[in-house]
Amino acid sequence: MKKFNFRKVLDGLTASSPGSASGTSTCPGGTAGVPAVGVPPKETEVQETLASENFQICKTVRHGFPYQPTALAFDPVQKIVAIGTRTGGVRILGRPGVDCYCQHDSEAAVLQLQFPINEGALVTACADDTLHLWNLRQKRPAILHSLKFNRERITFCHIPFQSKWLYVGTERGNTHVVNIESFILSGYIIMWNKAIELATKTHPGPVVHLSDSPRDEGKMLIGFESGTVVLWDLRAKKPDFRFYYDEAIHSVSWHHEGKQFMCSHSDGSLTMWNLKNTAKPFQITFPHAKSQRDGKKPDPCKPILKVEYKTSRSSEPFIIFSGGLSYDKAGRRPSLTIMHGKSITVLEMDHPIVEFLTLCETPYPNEFQEPYAVVVLLEKDFIVVDLTQSHFPIFENPYPMDIHDSPVTCTAYFADCPPELIPALYAVGSKHKKQGYSNKEWPVSGGTWTLGTQTYPEIIITGHADGSIKFWDGSAITLEMLYKLKTSKVFEKQKVGEGKQVAEIVEEDPYAIQMISWCPESRILCVTGISAHVILYRFSKHEATTQIVSLEVRLQNDVEDIITPEATENISPYTEPSQPITGSPSNVSPEGIKDSIPCLKVKSRPVRMPQGYQAELVIQLVWVDGEPPQQIASLAVNSAYGLVAFGNSNGLAVVDFIQKTVLLSMGTIDLYGSSDPYPRQLRSPRRSKQLPAGLSELSDSPVSLELERCKSPTSDNVNGHCTSPTSQPCSTGKRVSATEGAKLNRWGPSRPPFRKAQSAACMEISLPASHTEESRDNSFSRSRSSSVSSIDKESKETITALYFMDSYGRKNDGTLSPCLWVGTSLGVVLVISLNLPSGEEQRQSEPVMVAPSGTVLMLKGAVLTFSSVDCAGGLIHPPYEVWRDPNSMDDNEKPCKRKLVTCSPSSSQDMGDYHFAVICSEKQAKVYSLPSQNCLYAHSITESSFVLRADVVTVCNSVCLACFCANGHIMTLSLPSLRPMLDVNYLPLTDMRIARTFCFTNGGQALFLSSPTEVQRITFSQEMCENLQDMLGELFTPVETPEAQNRGFLKGFFGGSGQTFDREELFGEAAAGKASRSLAQHIPGPGSMEGMKAAAGGVAGDLARARIALDERGQRLGELEDRTAAMMGSAESFSKHAHELMLKCKDKKWYQL
Repeated sequence: MKKFNFRKVLDGLTASSPGSASGTSTCPGGTAGVPAVGVPPKETEVQETLASENFQICKTVRHGFPYQPTALAFDPVQKIVAIGTRTGGVRILGRPGVDCYCQHDSEAAVLQLQFPINEGALVTACADDTLHLWNLRQKRPAILHSLKFNRERITFCHIPFQSKWLYVGTERGNTHVVNIESFILSGYIIMWNKAIELATKTHPGPVVHLSDSPRDEGKMLIGFESGTVVLWDLRAKKPDFRFYYDEAIHSVSWHHEGKQFMCSHSDGSLTMWNLKNTAKPFQITFPHAKSQRDGKKPDPCKPILKVEYKTSRSSEPFIIFSGGLSYDKAGRRPSLTIMHGKSITVLEMDHPIVEFLTLCETPYPNEFQEPYAVVVLLEKDFIVVDLTQSHFPIFENPYPMDIHDSPVTCTAYFADCPPELIPALYAVGSKHKKQGYSNKEWPVSGGTWTLGTQTYPEIIITGHADGSIKFWDGSAITLEMLYKLKTSKVFEKQKVGEGKQVAEIVEEDPYAIQMISWCPESRILCVTGISAHVILYRFSKHEATTQIVSLEVRLQNDVEDIITPEATENISPYTEPSQPITGSPSNVSPEGIKDSIPCLKVKSRPVRMPQGYQAELVIQLVWVDGEPPQQIASLAVNSAYGLVAFGNSNGLAVVDFIQKTVLLSMGTIDLYGSSDPYPRQLRSPRRSKQLPAGLSELSDSPVSLELERCKSPTSDNVNGHCTSPTSQPCSTGKRVSATEGAKLNRWGPSRPPFRKAQSAACMEISLPASHTEESRDNSFSRSRSSSVSSIDKESKETITALYFMDSYGRKNDGTLSPCLWVGTSLGVVLVISLNLPSGEEQRQSEPVMVAPSGTVLMLKGAVLTFSSVDCAGGLIHPPYEVWRDPNSMDDNEKPCKRKLVTCSPSSSQDMGDYHFAVICSEKQAKVYSLPSQNCLYAHSITESSFVLRADVVTVCNSVCLACFCANGHIMTLSLPSLRPMLDVNYLPLTDMRIARTFCFTNGGQALFLSSPTEVQRITFSQEMCENLQDMLGELFTPVETPEAQNRGFLKGFFGGSGQTFDREELFGEAAAGKASRSLAQHIPGPGSMEGMKAAAGGVAGDLARARIALDERGQRLGELEDRTAAMMGSAESFSKHAHELMLKCKDKKWYQL
């Protein structure tokens, strides 16, 4: 515990902070990492308990659907499923709570996954031709071994049941055998030229299938892409049978008796082959082709990518396949076909099928399979079909796989919520769940998970592009959907064929959510949308039919922020505040200029609202003189005050949602009053026209639409919120407004130098023209250019942060009063005084007085967040109203009066400063003592980058400021001294999606959207990192492998080979020899003993490096040995042929030669 005394820190230092007549307080800027300190009016001691040892960053859990899936595997005994992705990720799922994410360091795409059944391991084959063995007997899986193929490319893998040998097929058509325990390549190789007939002149193609015969484990079926199938005798090392077909093969599936198998082909056909007749298939079917008469060949169909042939003891066999639809039916969705007897069921999917697996009762391939479900992995979904019911319903998915139903545009994270919130949200959300699911339990039920000891209610809110808002229960590192709210229901739908009733500023996703402000205690929800609208909701347990109140606000900025060379006349820099206009939606001037028109039309009739969140008030910004309303950049709501405030680049609006009136609608410049430090100029009429948002003009800079609109928190959009939540591919274009283009060359020499300091935070994100859509979505580069938008060319001062709290509106005020703290993109902080009526009845009728207090504080960079800390260093929560049901039917349930809770700092006559105001901007953080407004501490957070997100959160029963910078650094600062506690370059900003969705919360936690479909949660608390192991689920549970069925004497005697098959004897080094060292390289994984020893450092690390060097030398010697052996073989062959020639010619005369 460290004790700080402000006066002792300042001993021997001279730090003056002269205040201006308007109440402006400044403090020394300080260098990076060095707090600058001002003199408080009185000696004040604050005990800070946080230390750097309390902080450590680690990932906790990842939720959502695996992005860009490529492979699927299932362990029928452990009952867990694994999904591989294109970026090298692997998700392993079991029962709810058992969810693990692994990542290959190479980030190579996962081609195939294989479970050694009931062994607690997983084999992954990646696109870089490397095999990896993962250990699943620990909560955090680790790679035990890796095997890198150097000369051949991996195309298919197969592990026989209860075997430790892995079959690997390659692009050259060869088949190799790998020992799973040691991950060493066997000398046993099946060469492609030995598998096919010698008379065949063409290469059979890559290996697309490998499987052992259910009848005899000593026989292996090898499928080549060209249409050739070979049954290979592993003991005799020769082919038993060869099967030829004209069409390419995609997959092969055995009948459980091992006497026949089925192939799927590229022409949409299925062929059945019998081992007794290898000349041709005994059955050829085109399941989806039109029946042709006169013996004509059926119409071509799409390829059947995979088929599975599963038998059942009590019914006809199941034939399940994907693809195979006819080409003539254009626009048909991807489908999964289930053939059961004479019935054919086609299940149409919403997305393309990546892979599917049939779940069976037994893991033994030579028994009746008894299929009961089909796991289907789609490009953007994961479903399981119930095969035990005739109509094939799907199971209700317990995983949060639908986060991305509509693209996520913003997130909010609330830890340590009121405990009654989650049951209340679940109660109203469960009544709107879909019906028709299978009544059986979810079949993926492996692993174990128990509730951790440190659990508290956590709620995650996601806003989406379609205007929906989802509430999730995030307690105990799980994620479960609680409730879904559709904000689009408060607006009228645009009917087809009608002209536009409103002036939309975006054509796609006009209801997209941009910001969420939620008060968990009062359950008041306030959201802003991309169409410059604000909706306020109240929570109710009862249905209601009410009229939605709609207000229209006119925000107009009539003053330029900066002097131009044309400002030669004395023009008053102040104008009268603009008043709210409640005009008709059809206000259009005779010249056709839109004015006072909202972007969307609110329903005018009474609306029936189900229980849950019910819309009470809709506030819309309107068009002004032909200009569309600017995007809302900041939002704040306070239930105790009954006020909601929002701002944009034109100004600030404050609305009383109790009386449904607009209290303040004022331009940003008007908020300064006489305290404006900069001379301004009235807006030029010729610069008053602007292109509607959403339109774009071509330019020379190829920039992705989404990235262009998310340039910097200080330009068009604030805090990384994107103006268009869905990214669409676009041509080389740049969104430029007419006003912006007209101002590019109009800056005068007298521009205040303060604004130049902002430019580092406005680096444009641009992409090369050669990048594909995928690369545009996943990468970016920051560059400074004179032709791109920046603060130097951004003329408007945007309201970037708002915060309601009980504070001191003016310097040296004696009493606390409700205030609204306002931060701008120029680093200016303003305080708005709020005068609220005292009694509840007066609050319902008497007006609320709102006026700027004249207080102006300055920071470097756009202001991001505010907070308040008391003299003991504790967080002061803003006042709030206790929730009450607005539609309660019971008099006992509804309190007579509003119950307000105020967490104000304790005040006494002998204390000068009662609490501290914490302010953080893109560049620095400052702590002011109130009411003296002395700057006690200032810390320069970054010089070369800028802060994207900052929040004041609680960690270890103390308070700190957490920051996430654009350069990937995550930092924490103690409060109030702003001492750096943590600075880690942890998260490279590879996509603006991260900046738009990153948020901190109490308990040292944070989350962000790691991909368009996944939410990644992290912690920066040392305590949680230590307890994380107890919170994670176990992937592997000791389960006995089910016993094989008794086949009976006659079945065993006539049904298959009686001799046992010893793979160790056949594939071991004694029988097969060693494989060539140049063929594959063994790499010890970090989870193996070799890897752990190598990571130990010191002498052990040196020994490991020496061992690696010896291995490399041995590999080179092995290659030399192979070449020497080849030369010796060639020499022996030459000697043999020479000897034969000598014997042949020995008795002949010279003229007979």
